[in-house]
Amino acid sequence: MAQREHTAAIEKANGTRPVNEDLRQIEGGPFSTVLADPPWRFMNRTGKVAPEHRRLSRYDTMTTAAIRAMPVSEVTTDNAHLYLWVPNALIGDGLRVLESWGFVYKSNIVWAKRRKDGGPDGRGVGFYFRNVTELILFGVKGSMRTLAPGRRQVNMIETRKREHSRKPDEQYDVIEACSPDPYLELFARYSREGWTSWGLEADDDVVPRGKQYAAYS
Repeated sequence: MAQREHTAAIEKANGTRPVNEDLRQIEGGPFSTVLADPPWRFMNRTGKVAPEHRRLSRYDTMTTAAIRAMPVSEVTTDNAHLYLWVPNALIGDGLRVLESWGFVYKSNIVWAKRRKDGGPDGRGVGFYFRNVTELILFGVKGSMRTLAPGRRQVNMIETRKREHSRKPDEQYDVIEACSPDPYLELFARYSREGWTSWGLEADDDVVPRGKQYAAYS
């Protein structure tokens, strides 16, 4: 009870309660595996790496505090897996989110973005290096190993880049082979058979949809 009251106080302070209550009411749980691609907010919001760049206006974003306040632990099983996408510049924030959601960091999966000829996709952006990779942080809640195929799975996905921020579909094959259902995808864009999908970017086959995360700062 004390933990729930503490969480409610945080949600009230940062304005995340409407989104979090919606997540608590999602059907199909509790979930053993979660995939999340949060709409991270960059500190430098004028650079082209930032999703909310004023001229590009790609999509609404959330502060790290708002993402951390999401009650993911409440909708997952005692033993669960988390696959958390995080930009290279925000790995520290990603680790804090993982911890706030009740998971312990164990490993990562690297997405290496390739050109048609198989070379690195040099269109990546960054303030220090031109990024041609993105990371999935893998965390465990409680105690649960990957399934048998996971012990043979290399921690790299090599595919061509598509539209802005869209992640490779190959991620689902890896997750489904390595982690148990039921599956939950947070901030989903598209529905997938066998998954419960939740998020702003989802198409008409995914419910709920239409939340304005930028309001929750």
